[in-house]
Formats: sequence, structure tokens, C-alpha cells
Amino acid sequence: MERIPMLDLEAQNGPLMPRILAAMESVARAGRFILGPDVDAFEKEIALHVGATHAIGVSSGTDALLVALMALDIGPGDEVITTPFTFFATAGCIARVGAKPVFVDIDPATFNLDVARVESAINERTKAIMPVHLFGRACAMVALREIAERHALPIIEDAAQSLGAVADAGRVGTLGALACFSFFPSKNLGCFGDGGLVTTDDAALAEKVRVLRAHGSKPKYYHALIGGNFRLDALQAAILREKLPELERWTEMRRVNARRYDALFRDLGLPADRLGLPDVSDEGHVFNQYVIRTNVRDALQKTLADCGVETAIYYPLPLHVQKCFADLGYAQGAFPESERASREVLALPVYSEIGEARQRRVVDLVASALR
Repeated sequence: MERIPMLDLEAQNGPLMPRILAAMESVARAGRFILGPDVDAFEKEIALHVGATHAIGVSSGTDALLVALMALDIGPGDEVITTPFTFFATAGCIARVGAKPVFVDIDPATFNLDVARVESAINERTKAIMPVHLFGRACAMVALREIAERHALPIIEDAAQSLGAVADAGRVGTLGALACFSFFPSKNLGCFGDGGLVTTDDAALAEKVRVLRAHGSKPKYYHALIGGNFRLDALQAAILREKLPELERWTEMRRVNARRYDALFRDLGLPADRLGLPDVSDEGHVFNQYVIRTNVRDALQKTLADCGVETAIYYPLPLHVQKCFADLGYAQGAFPESERASREVLALPVYSEIGEARQRRVVDLVASALR
């Protein structure tokens, strides 16, 4: 029985390994491990790819969120509106700067922030809105930007899962004051460890992020700000430079795989109340994850695991009911769509190299289990 992994990094990185190792050796021989020419070059290349004026490499997607909040001087007494259905870092970074995460429920069709509910959460303490482009699908940014402009609030895009995605308002990474990306190995563009990126079209904010990522130091050993050690490693930048030219091809393969899943599942005629499928008609979706919904999720995951198919649950518990956020005062039932999603979502393997035969096997196993 062939095992089907959730992600096959060997299949992705293997063909590029001679180039990647040569790039790493070049950094090692040059001895420029902290910032330096490879980071500078990568920042220019990724800025062009995103369509942003400025790109600043940082140590992780989490640190990208953290430094973006710091650049906007968000801190104690402030509130930031975001979603409870996301990776922990989104709200965790808000709390780390001393601000309060204010949650708004999701749109069940997209898993993204329900923009229609955002305005009612705004008050005099609100200092920013942080939408998450979850699973590779962009949030509804035209409407969200109208709300933000009406209330003079900056938007911080959490685009950790959505490099290359396109929203109704344009390309992700260019639609707010700042945008934050992750290069964690499972992302569509992943490095060999942790890495992240902040993009902006604001020169002053870009410069502030650059200063903050180096302990607030400019010039060296002179500190007008208190920052942190948020620098992207030169080795990771060198790796990302070799992988970036492949990103559009990998992304299109993910889209092809998502459309193939959709066609195969629909051919089986499973009732919608047993299997919910993601919308593959959104051409801006980059499918970092292909996420189905079913009310027998846990049993289905076990069946697939027993048959050698890896899946993942993103995310089993929404943030408003996490123990560390108990002091925010939210109770079970506060955000029913996020809670229902946490009970029903299951991510299937959609990596570029999975191939039609493996996808057919996944679909057959899902169908058999649900019937």
C-alpha cells in the first residue's frame, strides 16, 4: 500500500538540490551569514514577484506579524480586529505587543474574515485590522479596504499561506499598510527552516521595519527604537532565490490538482451535506491547502490514515476558546461558523507533485468512507 504524504518536500526540492547546495556553498565560502548580498537580492526579486515597492526579509512569518505591529506602534490599550479561525501566530502576536485581539467570525464559504461583521467590532481603541488570506484564498479586500478607509485604520495582511494569491482588490501583499508572509517549509515557497517577509509600499514603514528587525539599531549600536532579532538568514535567502523561479509553475500545478479533485469528487455525486468542497472557480486561489468539510471528519481522517493517506486539520480549536485567551471573555458559541469549521475541516494532500493516480486513490477512499 503506497503511502501518500501530506507534503513531499523531497519531490519538490530534489530536482533543485544541485543548485540549492551550490548557492549554500557560495554563502558559506563568502562568510556573509547575516543579511548581506543574498538577502538584498532576494528582497528585490520577491518584491517584484509580489508587486510591492519594498520587501524586508525577516526570521519567520510570526516575526513578520510581530514587527509589522511594532512598526505601527500598536501596544497596550489598543485593539486589533482579526479572525479566530487561523494559525495561533495571528492573534498571538497581537497579544505579544500588549494589544487585544478582537475576533470576528468567518464566512463559511471561504473560511476568511466575514467582512460584513467587521465594522460593528470597531471602536475608539481599534488600531488596525488584520485579515488572514487563509489556505491560499484571498480575503474580500475591496469591502474591507472601504471599511478601513472610512475609519482611518491600517490593514496588516496575514498572507503567510497566500504568496501569489490575487484578491478582488489586487495582488495579495499590496493591499494594506503592511503584509506578512511565511517561508515555513510547508508553504508554496518554503525554505529549509524558518523565514518570513514583510512587504509595503510605504517607504517610511519599510525603513522602520528594517531598523526594528536589527534590534532597533541604526547606525549599529545606536538605538532609537527597541526592536528584536528578526533578520532573515543569508542561507535561507540563497535557498529561496533558487526556488522562487519555480513558484508560478508549482502554484499552477496546485491549481490543476485542486480542479482535478473537484471534478473527481463531483463525478461521484456525493451529497453536499456529507462533503463540502472548496471553490475552485476563484482564479486567485493558490491552494496552499485543499480543505474539504464533512460532519464525520475525525472518522474519515482515521480511515484515510489507516490506508496510508496523510491529512491535516487546520485548525482543531478556534482561537477564542484557547486557554491562553480565556481572559478575553469569549465563550463557546461566540463564533459559531469558526467553531463549526474546526469540527468539519480536513486538508487533503495537494502538493504539486502528487499526480493524478494518487489523487484518484484519495478520492476513492474518501468516497468509500463517506458512503
